[in-house]
Amino acid sequence: MNQFDAVFLSYDEPFAHRLHTRLERALGGPVKRLHGVHGMRRAYRLCAEVVDAEQFFLADGDFDIHSAFNISGVGPLEEGVSMRVWRAVNPVTGHAYGYGGLKLVRRTALRQMGEAVDVLAALPGKTEFARESAGVTRFNQSPFHAWKAGFRECAMLTRGSEYGMSAGRATARIRAWTSAREGEYAPYVASGARHGIVFARQATADRKAFEHLNDPAWLRARFTAVHGTPEGMRV
Repeated sequence: MNQFDAVFLSYDEPFAHRLHTRLERALGGPVKRLHGVHGMRRAYRLCAEVVDAEQFFLADGDFDIHSAFNISGVGPLEEGVSMRVWRAVNPVTGHAYGYGGLKLVRRTALRQMGEAVDVLAALPGKTEFARESAGVTRFNQSPFHAWKAGFRECAMLTRGSEYGMSAGRATARIRAWTSAREGEYAPYVASGARHGIVFARQATADRKAFEHLNDPAWLRARFTAVHGTPEGMRV
């Protein structure tokens, strides 16, 4: 039996309804949902206002939980820890790390969140990374969503991980994204990754430029400039 509240945070992911239903089945009860909130930082802060408990599960709109994930074995966060992140499998690279993973987070930490490009990296207190994989991050639900994932992640990794990831590990993950060949819309993932690297290098001297990574309209316009509209889409 799940002892924590839970929120599923979606924006425009095509499979969000299905994944929300799967999460409810896995957790054995209702999961609150926030959908279509503009502004990533605002959306995460609103999560703190819809829950009824201090600690709660937080899943993004492309998270697909493993049916074998042991919810009943999850313990509360220790004092001084603001968030625990379980790994998620990347369906295109095959790697599993914190990107897109399930989170257990404190409501008070979200209310006190600071400023960071990777929004949840600005929580006060420590972040704990679990070694276990809790599911799959199905970001590749459309050409645009696949491209956006590669663009954002590789731009942030090129800029420098806000979670303290080593340069060597970041380079290996960038290489995996840019060489993506397997999985749905893999060419768009690799394209987004390459364009994200270029963007990050050009924006090095302009910290505000990185805020575009959290702007869905800007990202979609950038994707359209590279790949065209659905009718004339090109890889």
